[in-house]
Amino acid sequence: MARPKEFEREDALRRAIGVFSDHGFEGASTEALLGAMGISRQSMYDTFGDKWRLYLECLQRYVADSIGGQIRALNTGASPLKGLEAHLNQAVAAAIAAPVPQCLGVSAICEFGRSSPEIAMIGETASRTIAAALERRISEAKAAGEVAEEVNALEAAHFIIATLTGIKVAARAGAAAEELRGIARMALRSLR
Repeated sequence: MARPKEFEREDALRRAIGVFSDHGFEGASTEALLGAMGISRQSMYDTFGDKWRLYLECLQRYVADSIGGQIRALNTGASPLKGLEAHLNQAVAAAIAAPVPQCLGVSAICEFGRSSPEIAMIGETASRTIAAALERRISEAKAAGEVAEEVNALEAAHFIIATLTGIKVAARAGAAAEELRGIARMALRSLR
């Protein structure tokens, strides 16, 4: 009879995301992962496969949760522009709240670039999804007269994505909260 798993899979996955976010794929030892996850080596292999499969699952979960949160923030606010502001402010708030700001998505891009087709596919899917949501919201803001008519919605969406990445990297480099807020304010001003 098979022995039942003695750990909560979702909790173990969340803890592995933390380790990979802090150390990247190469820097995260299997021992560190097992310790953080509170599981045995055999349980890791039985449940997640090898370290690479665990990393990919962590990245997919992290990106899905991140994109979901971003889209929710975009859809808040009394107007499309307020939704864009909420989206940027959410990124700033998350960066300020974390003792050591981290983003598994940005870390994966920095570590692998386009050398891994699996990571590239996760990144491309996430980028297309958030770009489409931003483009829609920016177009709505243009229609409402909140964004300048000459602003190209797709270009602006890509600019906001780059701004969000910059906020995450600046936070990790130690930027002060007011610097991060200033970046978000400047991005919004660029749309008017």
